[in-house]
Amino acid sequence: MSSLMESEYLFVYGTLLKDFESDMSKFLEQHSEFVGSGYFNGNLYEISWYPGAVLSDNPNEKVYGHVFKILNAEKTFKVLDDYEGIGDTDEHANEYNRTLIDAYLDTQEIIKTWVYIYNLSTTHLKHISSGKYLSL
Repeated sequence: MSSLMESEYLFVYGTLLKDFESDMSKFLEQHSEFVGSGYFNGNLYEISWYPGAVLSDNPNEKVYGHVFKILNAEKTFKVLDDYEGIGDTDEHANEYNRTLIDAYLDTQEIIKTWVYIYNLSTTHLKHISSGKYLSL
C-alpha cells in the first residue's frame, strides 16, 4: 500500500452504493469488503443521473451511504478515481475530489474514510434534502 494512503475505507453515496446496478458498483463489491451503512455531514445534490455531495459543518445536514474496506487500495482507487473523473481532461474533469473525512457508522463508530466530494458549483442543482440517493 502506498504511503499516501491514509485510509483503506471508502464512503459511497451514489452510483457505487451496494445495491446500485452498475458495473462500477459490482467492481467495488469485488474489490472491497462491506463495512456498513452510515452518514457524513454534508448536502446531496442531483447532478444528472448521478448525485454529488458537498461537506457541511452543520450536524443536521447528512449524506447517507455505505462504507467499504478497500482491498488492494492502490489499484482499486486508481480505477475508482478514473471513474469519478479525477485528473481527467474531458468535460467532467475534476468534477470530484477524493477527500479524507470522518464518517459515522450506524453503530455510532467514527471512521476515517475517503469520499468523492463534488467539486463544482451547486447553485443550479436540485438539493436532495433526505440525504439519500437511493432508499437505503
